[in-house]
Amino acid sequence: MSVDTATVRRIAGLARIAISDEEAARLSPELGNILDWIEQLSEVDTSAVEPMTAVIPNTLRLRDDVVTDGGVRDKVLANAPQAEHGFFTVPKVIE
Repeated sequence: MSVDTATVRRIAGLARIAISDEEAARLSPELGNILDWIEQLSEVDTSAVEPMTAVIPNTLRLRDDVVTDGGVRDKVLANAPQAEHGFFTVPKVIE
């Protein structure tokens, strides 16, 4: 795929990169080669390849998801300015 200098200038503008006409002319064949390489990669049959997120196998070390009450209610309420019936007590804010 060939990339002309106008396309290179447009890409540079979208990326907010200032380039000169000389740089645009130099980058034009390079971008064309990159796009040719991408087209070549798209021809590879990957139907038998499983999708992966990393090259090496990663497994997350997760703890068991067990629902508990925490068992620390009295310790938490020890820091409360006011507590009543096992809950924080706050002043009424609606009149």
